[in-house]
Amino acid sequence: MRRLYDVAKVLRSKNAGPFSITLDVLFENKRDYEQVKRQGIISRERIAGIYKLSEDEITELVYFDQACGIKVTFNRRISSGTCGDRDVYGAQQHAPLMAIALEEEEV
Repeated sequence: MRRLYDVAKVLRSKNAGPFSITLDVLFENKRDYEQVKRQGIISRERIAGIYKLSEDEITELVYFDQACGIKVTFNRRISSGTCGDRDVYGAQQHAPLMAIALEEEEV
């Protein structure tokens, strides 16, 4: 079974300002990107479940066909750099995406 980690060239997270986190998923080829898009494995519902958010806290979920990439932005619970923030740069938040499994497709 392939996981998102196996097919994405880049899985990263970063601050989108002090109050938001952006997840980027970039693919090296259109085939893998289209498979992930077709299967709908990155959805508001899935991201909300993984990150324990309400779907309303996800401010953007965009598939960029031209770049073979997906961008998800959600509100931070604690603003960057304040007391209690454990990831000032938002750079460690992509790890839960790695384990998302792709469905096997017939060739």
